[in-house]
Amino acid sequence: MSDLPATNLVMLTLIKPEGELEVFFERRPMPQPQPHEVLVKILATPINPSDLGLLFGAADMTTARASTRDGLPVITADVPPPGMRAMAGRLGEALPIGNESCGLVVQAGDSPEAQALLGKTVALLGGEMYAEYRCLPVQMAMPLPEGTDPVDGASCFVNPLTSLAFTETMRMEGHSAIVHTAAASNLGQMLVRICAKDGIPLVNIVRSEAQAALLKGIGAQHVLNSGDADFRDRLTDALTETGATIGFDAIGGGKLAGQILAAMEAAAVKRMASYSRYGSDTFKQVYIYGGLDMGPTILTRSFGFSWALSGFLLTPFMQKAGAEVVARMRQRVVDELTTTFKSHYSHEISLTDALNLDIAHAYNAKRTGEKYLIRP
Repeated sequence: MSDLPATNLVMLTLIKPEGELEVFFERRPMPQPQPHEVLVKILATPINPSDLGLLFGAADMTTARASTRDGLPVITADVPPPGMRAMAGRLGEALPIGNESCGLVVQAGDSPEAQALLGKTVALLGGEMYAEYRCLPVQMAMPLPEGTDPVDGASCFVNPLTSLAFTETMRMEGHSAIVHTAAASNLGQMLVRICAKDGIPLVNIVRSEAQAALLKGIGAQHVLNSGDADFRDRLTDALTETGATIGFDAIGGGKLAGQILAAMEAAAVKRMASYSRYGSDTFKQVYIYGGLDMGPTILTRSFGFSWALSGFLLTPFMQKAGAEVVARMRQRVVDELTTTFKSHYSHEISLTDALNLDIAHAYNAKRTGEKYLIRP
């Protein structure tokens, strides 16, 4: 297309040696696709918690201040010494942001695979999506059915594939039911719909009655509010009923992961034929996949000796699962894009709005039920 602009606006995040974070825009030359690449005009890209980790890193956002450069917004914030140690690997390197997006292929390399995507609406994975355009290899672009709304295509990868990865992991590791925290999120709602469709018992843990009502409204059977006085007893009852022995925790910090393991053990002990001072031999697994609470993970070890607490990330899972499983997962996302995997956004903002300080504070709060979509 000859009418493309000469430059591409890109958002970057930088940790400076003097203990400062700076998030800013840069106008870069418009990329030219190589033979196996496509150039995509970004139409919609979500702000995911995983994006926020890179965007603001370990900065103290209470110190954030706004300025402008070349007429474009800039956010600057102080990074405390522990944050500087954690961010040492990215010191002085301006990094682009944004894991996934949806857009229109406006230019293509001369390979048949690239040419086949010209003019198509595609979902993209591969970083650097908080920009006006993105040039990337054809295998990072997933063609979507004709007429797909970019809003529906924007969140095709991170949440849909992560929620499917939970059920795949459950099966691979020999479990039969799942526990999920922060369960009213977009990802959590997808998991409710997947489990209902696939007949998987699911125990959902939320933090408010409004969130509980939302999940019950889409058909969730077991919904528990961690703030209730009888939460632990109700959790044990739900795990006794479902037999869930694997959990996925988006919160990370605090006592919840340990409480889940303890309730799994209490449910397992009820099934034991005879007493053992070592507890049950039922294996219990909790994966931490998010950091809504960045504080320490606190375990009060009251759950025997047959258990594990691990981290979970989508990319290593996909590498381990293999191409065939991942292709099946991706096809299911495309087939059920506007049903099982439909995302809901509370706010739509422009690319430059994303560095408006008030808006940045709002989306960085990571409130369940609030999800921001950038429309460049």
